[in-house]
Amino acid sequence: MPGDGPDGLGLPSRFQHVLDLAHPEAYAQVAKALHALLDAYPIAYLKWDHNRPVTEAGHGPLHTPGVRAHTLAAYRLMDELRAAHPGLEIESCASGGGRIDLGVLARTDRVWASDCIDALDRQEVQRWTQLLVPPELVGTHLGPETAHSTGRTQPLELRAATALWGHFGIEWNLAAIPPEELPLVRSWVELHKALRPLLHSGRVVVADQPDPTLGVHGVVARNAREAVFALTSLGKPATSPRGRVRLPGLAPDTSYDVRLLRPAAAPEPPWTVPSWLADGVRLPGRVLGTVGVQVPAMKPQQTTLLHLTAR
Repeated sequence: MPGDGPDGLGLPSRFQHVLDLAHPEAYAQVAKALHALLDAYPIAYLKWDHNRPVTEAGHGPLHTPGVRAHTLAAYRLMDELRAAHPGLEIESCASGGGRIDLGVLARTDRVWASDCIDALDRQEVQRWTQLLVPPELVGTHLGPETAHSTGRTQPLELRAATALWGHFGIEWNLAAIPPEELPLVRSWVELHKALRPLLHSGRVVVADQPDPTLGVHGVVARNAREAVFALTSLGKPATSPRGRVRLPGLAPDTSYDVRLLRPAAAPEPPWTVPSWLADGVRLPGRVLGTVGVQVPAMKPQQTTLLHLTAR
């Protein structure tokens, strides 16, 4: 048992200890319980959570290191469950994505990057997670107005625009949503579905730029004929206006129509739409990638989505 020190159970965490799946008896017990549930009920989705740190990870009477054997046994159990229950989807969840590894990615359908769905924190979490893990494997949810993890209250547009870049689930009691907001929530879902073929097949790009209060990232189609970018105001900028931001990853010799992207039911933006964006603009990829475009005068917790199509 990882966590089972030579003098007893060792220190608990979250009132828990960890079963060492490298022990055949422990493996058999856990496997039997999971198979029984999957046999008895039409379960199509299994969330494989692991929020208990593995400490004092000794194995057997000699208390030899046990983390590797325990991990390989967990992989074997996932393989066994999926072989016995075709179509079973497994989501890996742990520690803000800290235990997402290549072994887990080979055996799961998606990963839950963090229990924190505060949109500002999620901007940071998803930026770094999606440098290695593609959007189609990252769970991203639209949460309630006030985040349970931080207590911060954020506008629907920011929350939805942040959840757009992955699976776009809804972690919000739909019965508690004000009726006037339901059409807008539905519209964001429809926008995600329309963009999903691009978001889940293109190349993720991140624009490194000196303003820490501005997040810029996007997805560019493999053939560079289409792209979508998000410009998000994460805080109050040191200077105003912010200036230009470059949009990387485009074909330099291709001209693009750049237009404001918003859900069909969305009201007018809460910020002033600059003249270049009001009617759209056509620019070469080389200009967009080296000179860039003027950032709209957004306040903190506001975001701008840009849709680019090649001409």
